[in-house]
Amino acid sequence: MRYDPVKKTVGRLFSGSPCMRRLFYFLLNVLLLRAWHIRRALRQASPGIRAGATILDAGCGFGQYAWQMHKMNRNWNIEGIDIDGERIGECEIFFTKAGLQDSVSFRVADLTTLNATGCYDVILSVDVMEHIEDDAKVFSNFYRALKKGGTVIISTPSDMGGSDAHGDSGSSFIDEHVRDGYSREDIREKLSAAGFSHVKAAYTYGACGHISWLLSMKYPIAMLNASRLFFIILPLWYLVFLPVSLVLNHIDVNSTHNSGTGLLVTAIK
Repeated sequence: MRYDPVKKTVGRLFSGSPCMRRLFYFLLNVLLLRAWHIRRALRQASPGIRAGATILDAGCGFGQYAWQMHKMNRNWNIEGIDIDGERIGECEIFFTKAGLQDSVSFRVADLTTLNATGCYDVILSVDVMEHIEDDAKVFSNFYRALKKGGTVIISTPSDMGGSDAHGDSGSSFIDEHVRDGYSREDIREKLSAAGFSHVKAAYTYGACGHISWLLSMKYPIAMLNASRLFFIILPLWYLVFLPVSLVLNHIDVNSTHNSGTGLLVTAIK
């Protein structure tokens, strides 16, 4: 099943006026459980992030997390990079129209060839590592790019069904993933090997979160893969199921999970 083309189609629908882009970011922050977990992680980390800090949004996608971080602290300097030039272009247009080009910037870059040394106080990487084969190289690049004492925050699927792969064939709901997910031990070892310390990996998307993901993401995207005509009934779908998903998201983000289909990882240089 193709996930990325649906994301691109939705992104283009909201890439017109700044008002539409703001609405898009609002909807992503409400619908996506990962956004809830990232928002909580950033709030917890923010007291230790100095005014004037430089933050890298590594694999920034639509730019929603750069927008969120700017709203959290307008004194942070945020740089978003992504390998997708189309998305970078859309972000540049919106943030320039919003008058934020002096504090939030974007450029096309490949994380496997990221060549920065001691530049960033924080690196945020949300649902990126599962798309990159040479993850050890990227973790090493993150370590080198951070200032001493800097923090990396990573959200990625776990190997407990994070890519929704089933059976021996490993067929995944999200075809673009190069791996079905990380175990906590695997990602801890790889970050430690890159030089990081105080590596913490917590499960996200427990039982409640998984149900919310089915209702808010998998089933709607499955319908859109079947036919774009399902765009017509999406508002009705979310009218019925959004309240349920919001309750489930609240439970998931405020619970400690012994297992889950997602991982939220932090580490210190």
